[in-house]
Amino acid sequence: MTLPAMTLVAERPQIAPIVRRGLRLNAKADSYAAIDLVMEEAPLRALRPDEVVVKIAAAAVNPSDAKAATGLMPYAVFPRTPGRDFSGTVVAGPEALLGRNVFGSSGDLGIRQDGAQASHMIVEADAVVEVPQGISLREAAGIGVPFVTAWEGLRRAGLPQPGETVLVLGLNGKVGQAVAQIAAWRGARVIGVVRRAEPFIGDALVPPLVLNASAEDVPARVRDLTEGKGADIVFNTVGDPFYDIGQKAMAVGGRAVFIAAIERFVTFDILAFYKGRHTYVGIDTIALNSVETGRLLAALAPGFAAGALKPFPIHERALFPLTEARAAYAAVMGSSQDRVLLLPEA
Repeated sequence: MTLPAMTLVAERPQIAPIVRRGLRLNAKADSYAAIDLVMEEAPLRALRPDEVVVKIAAAAVNPSDAKAATGLMPYAVFPRTPGRDFSGTVVAGPEALLGRNVFGSSGDLGIRQDGAQASHMIVEADAVVEVPQGISLREAAGIGVPFVTAWEGLRRAGLPQPGETVLVLGLNGKVGQAVAQIAAWRGARVIGVVRRAEPFIGDALVPPLVLNASAEDVPARVRDLTEGKGADIVFNTVGDPFYDIGQKAMAVGGRAVFIAAIERFVTFDILAFYKGRHTYVGIDTIALNSVETGRLLAALAPGFAAGALKPFPIHERALFPLTEARAAYAAVMGSSQDRVLLLPEA
């Protein structure tokens, strides 16, 4: 469950406002290389009764942070502080939450309002989730967008059941890894597709079978592996490059989840769609506010607490102070496969 919002205790003696030190995007950049992240300090505004102040321990950098900085998301506002995923400690707000280590994510934070790449952040109390036992604050900061995307896609498609087959297109991306973990946790069989010969680099209760799209007839292999049935859920994390593969591998009554596109348009076989009684689900986590995202993370928390779900590994090479934010953004938009974090106190 998300931590409940509670009424504030009786009025306390006046204290000085918290000064927030963080990154600022003052204008849209023309390119990724031109993203201008500046450091600014300002006092936090007064809290509303349903809000908390989180002292940020770590904030992840996602590709969407960079895309929003360049205007690829028309609803992004300027100026603002970026950052969707975070972890930290509640330092102001309802008495019952003070001192709790929490984490969270959002489609609003860092896009339509100030986000987490700062020393402190104001967010709704119902948006934060207590960090599961055994998970570090840094690991918790890296859960956010990939696991929220994976869970929301599977949830809306109808959560996989024991005995079902989930085909993950783009297995080794962060969302693909999260889908594989959640599907295995739910008792489903997982088959993953990659573009070239490579092993699965993530965690899962049962490691997925990996198919190489450049060397195998993936739809035929999937049908062989499922006694002719096909995949009950096809989770396409890549978009059009794997569109045909996914659709040809679907079972009758199968569900397909889409979260990305390189080229917007594909050839859509209407006959195969309705004869196959297929369902298509589109997921855009930017549309989810902080409280909605908190509910999704709360649903995942028991899996992390039980050890059935594993956070992404956090490597020292992928940790950056706020003053080196440009290098962190460059890593994310480059070839790094790491979960990149900004550390406000570093």
